[in-house]
Amino acid sequence: MAISIIGAVIGAMVLGASFYYFRKEKDDRESRKIYGIIGGIGGLIFIGSIIKLIFDLL
Repeated sequence: MAISIIGAVIGAMVLGASFYYFRKEKDDRESRKIYGIIGGIGGLIFIGSIIKLIFDLL
């Protein structure tokens, strides 16, 4: 259960940081692509950890 919580926190932090830099570098097309991919990975980690946490509680 602790791993799921840590994973959710890390996923949320990666998603938030990538969203911040995605908006900050709005004029650089290549940076937006990289931050978009990193944000997608962070979102997947966050959602996967939340789902794992829910199933651990059941």
